Amino acid sequence: MVVPLSDLMQIPDPQLVYAADGTRLATYSWGDLDAPVVVIVHGFASSARDNWVSTGWVRALTSAGYRVLALDQRGHGNSDKPHEPAAYAVRTLVSDVETVMDTYLVEEAYYVGYSLGARVGWEVVRDLPQRIDRAVLGGVPDGIPLERLQLDEVRAYISDGTPVTDRATQNYIALTERVPGNDLRSLLALAEGLRTTRTVDPDAADAPVRPILFATGEQDAIIEGSRTLANAAPNGTFFVIPGRHHFNAPGSRAFKEAALEFLRADA
Repeated sequence: MVVPLSDLMQIPDPQLVYAADGTRLATYSWGDLDAPVVVIVHGFASSARDNWVSTGWVRALTSAGYRVLALDQRGHGNSDKPHEPAAYAVRTLVSDVETVMDTYLVEEAYYVGYSLGARVGWEVVRDLPQRIDRAVLGGVPDGIPLERLQLDEVRAYISDGTPVTDRATQNYIALTERVPGNDLRSLLALAEGLRTTRTVDPDAADAPVRPILFATGEQDAIIEGSRTLANAAPNGTFFVIPGRHHFNAPGSRAFKEAALEFLRADA
């Protein structure tokens, strides 16, 4: 099936999927329904459009013969944005991916995630090895996601506009406000919710067994932690994305080419 290039650079109207707790998840699909499926999951303060469509991933994957299934993670994009931290446990984010696959009747798929999407992917591949053949985890942190975010400063900023002094927190807020439609309160709740799930931080002693390509930007501060996770995975491979930091790595052609080569190895 030949799809016009213009269609691959746009995002279709979202199809809503209901999570177990009633949260509405916006989902999107491209490509031939009979083609092998790649589930793609974006990072913090991003969306399917921002992370995967605008950077050319959907175009590259569909051109390579894959069907692409994406979702806006809860708190992002066109999905519901709860303000309660309890709505954002890591296990809940993993369950959302499984629910989307079930709703689309996808039994087996490849997984591609970036940043928070890669952190969720670590759990997805570990918990659902019978359904995920191989995965690409880009910019995956080896600790609690968003741990450097100063929650008190964010609360004060939301409440009365108190200036944020912590540099890392400034960067997170700027990242959040960059994408139209983001809700800072829901993303604060997400950060708080993830911090309550310390027991499911990446455990090198219980790494996923499926083949995984770990890819992290050469200039990304988390690169050594990502490399540690790759070394812990029995079938892990590590790829350094040349000349990229955490926030511009998804747009790297070298990253996309490495991912496609890795997925083709399963053909």
